[in-house]
Amino acid sequence: MAWPRIARSSLIQPGRTITSYIRKTSTVGDGAPAGDCYSTPIRNFTATTNLMQHCRLGMINQTSFGSRGIRVAPQYQFPSAADRILEDSDSENENVRLPGLEATGPNEKSRVVVLGTGWAACRLLKGLDTNIYDAVCISPRNHMVFTPLLASTCVGTLEFRSVAEPVTQIQSALATSPNSYFYLASCTGIDVEKHEVICEAVSKDGQTNEPYQFKVSYDKLVIATGAEPVTFNIKGVKENAFFLREVTHAQEIRRKILLNLMLAENPGLPEEERKRLLHCVVIGGGPTGVEFSGELSDFIQRDVHERFSHVKDDVKVTLIEANEILSSFDVGLREYATRHLTKNGVQLMRGIVKEVHDKKIVLNDGTELPYGLLVWSTGVGPSQLVKSFDVPKSPGGRIGVDEWLRVPSVDDVYALGDCAGFLEQTGKPVLPALAQVAERQGKFLVELINRIGKENGGKAFHSRGMPMGEPFVYKHLGSMASVGRFKALVDLRESKDAKGISHAGFISWLIWRSAYLTRVVSWRNRIYVVVNWATTMVFGRDNSRIG
Repeated sequence: MAWPRIARSSLIQPGRTITSYIRKTSTVGDGAPAGDCYSTPIRNFTATTNLMQHCRLGMINQTSFGSRGIRVAPQYQFPSAADRILEDSDSENENVRLPGLEATGPNEKSRVVVLGTGWAACRLLKGLDTNIYDAVCISPRNHMVFTPLLASTCVGTLEFRSVAEPVTQIQSALATSPNSYFYLASCTGIDVEKHEVICEAVSKDGQTNEPYQFKVSYDKLVIATGAEPVTFNIKGVKENAFFLREVTHAQEIRRKILLNLMLAENPGLPEEERKRLLHCVVIGGGPTGVEFSGELSDFIQRDVHERFSHVKDDVKVTLIEANEILSSFDVGLREYATRHLTKNGVQLMRGIVKEVHDKKIVLNDGTELPYGLLVWSTGVGPSQLVKSFDVPKSPGGRIGVDEWLRVPSVDDVYALGDCAGFLEQTGKPVLPALAQVAERQGKFLVELINRIGKENGGKAFHSRGMPMGEPFVYKHLGSMASVGRFKALVDLRESKDAKGISHAGFISWLIWRSAYLTRVVSWRNRIYVVVNWATTMVFGRDNSRIG
């Protein structure tokens, strides 16, 4: 390789200084083209000195990464431990120029960077005027999850692809426009002064590949990274419980359910161990916990009794809630849900979890419950990125925003969805972490950003002093929840204490299915959902365990 040859020739004599440039015609590593690089002077070396420990490279000009236009140093194209030259220390990293997208020029379109692919982010991307803006979406997943139907995928009522919508189909410019991109990465920091976000690429196993960092400059930044499940710092929850917020979570739960059913049929298994394997415990009586419990009880009564008849009498579901289940619903609907779940084999318990072990949970009153599957659904809280963002926070620790969803302490930054909440001085309450809240905020904000762009305020700092128009106003449209066995709840009140229409039963189940079917993003996925529902109705759920 060229670099080792240069190094050897320059280190033959003690005291010689390396100041040579490596031009684009040279090679670095295994034949990879090198950009214009420079090396800092290195003195008093002998031929046996370890160059990899002392040499430091900086970038002068960067080469193009593929055909997508990202500016990147060659060392970051194919990072490997053997070829890494940069020393891993804070003093070294401060001098490294990260590859990435530089600030837009005066004759280029303004750039909107969106962090996240949830309800809020995807609604904004869908409506963004790409004649005015270039769009860059950064997220560790490349799809939106239709969360209201996620519980149905855990037991095979729906297939996983039915609830996942690729973000590049929601906004086609991310795949087709020369200056718009989707990056599979996690945002690790925001420099509001330089108008840059720092990102780390996601590797094949879903974990961040730490050495591979890049930056993206923005004219407008939209933070819609969502929230993380709340564990209340209870010991053992993260290690032993399953959450239900991503398609990968649903896949893990489905595999675990089927694995436990099959293991329970093996000969020689003690009765106590068989009952533990077949005990499913759900923590949290909100809509997600109740819908999952209803789907699971339906699966047990129809499919498990037919296809796992040897162990069907030992399968049990327990739903644990500290207070009332579905506390945001009408009292009559809560009572209906309680009766229906109990009738269909779901045991309801009041209690608070003290600690979680790998095979049992312990409640505050000392009660021990063995389990084979534990699903944790007790609400959400701010993510690590939100906690680290040094801006005023709303009650609950979310990013504080004003009436127009701006982060008022910085320029050109907006936040919405589960990661944002109104500041106390606005006089508005923090809105619940609901899909309809996030979607309506995304619709409002994209209309605002499009109008700003049309009025020549799209560039960084150009929207200062511009009139924002009417502020965001949220009006609750109601809540729905399925409880299994062709029954659902529909509560159309605007608030918990307001009067309005509420109904439960089969008609509500038809309304629930129809409403969510119309909200599925694409016609492709709507067809998937209808076909899955019809297949399940006629043939039952698939009990194949794959993976």
